[in-house]
Amino acid sequence: MHSADGMRRDHERVLLEGPHSRFKEMRLVLRVAWEFIAGFRMLHFVGPCVTVFGSARFTERHPFYALGREVGRGLAGLGFTVMTGGGPGLMEAANRGAREAGGAWVGCNIELPVEQEPNPFLDRWVACRYFFVRKVLLFKYSYAFVALPGGLGTLDELTEALTLIQTGKVRNFPVVLFGTAFWRPFESLLRSMCDAGTIALADLDLLLITDDVAQAMAHIETHAVQTFGLERRAVKPSSMLGEPPPLATHTVR
Repeated sequence: MHSADGMRRDHERVLLEGPHSRFKEMRLVLRVAWEFIAGFRMLHFVGPCVTVFGSARFTERHPFYALGREVGRGLAGLGFTVMTGGGPGLMEAANRGAREAGGAWVGCNIELPVEQEPNPFLDRWVACRYFFVRKVLLFKYSYAFVALPGGLGTLDELTEALTLIQTGKVRNFPVVLFGTAFWRPFESLLRSMCDAGTIALADLDLLLITDDVAQAMAHIETHAVQTFGLERRAVKPSSMLGEPPPLATHTVR
């Protein structure tokens, strides 16, 4: 009999452990497809989003938590739905700040044995078994990406955003990193890559590293709201398809 934690780990392990029978491979593909469909239906009406990445390990007592709340409030003030990975720590802080500002907030949670329970400040959320499904959902609906200090997961999501922009898989959306001291080694690495010719300076054109929330919001307003002419669509969910109603949010200005 599997433990609850073992069952959570099995989904992705089984998918990635190598070849299976044709029947089992088809069943895995259908399970992944259903997870995508469920996520698309749940998040289709959330409106323009900004995805905020950040550590699950910082508690409310940490200064970065207060920064996350301020970021969430600022994004809500611009009219964006604040999307996070749905977990605790700085993800919770950003969702909480959006709620405090009267905005909308959603999460794409991942099933993990530790550190990843849905936070209590989610207006709507999707539970994912697979990391790659979760990452698609985090990127699909967003027009800017914000990285608060974090660990390997945050770094993975941040570099994924930069890679998608560099390769033209998504539009040239702004990317903001909060915490100049924290991100200094990463900035130095990027500069070293430029010097070595493995990336171009143009790849970093819309990357802003700052401690100033007002500066970041102005950057996002210029390079996301104004550049892409964002506005919320008038949509009518289908009750037949079990689609949730649109989130009640400010208008993107």
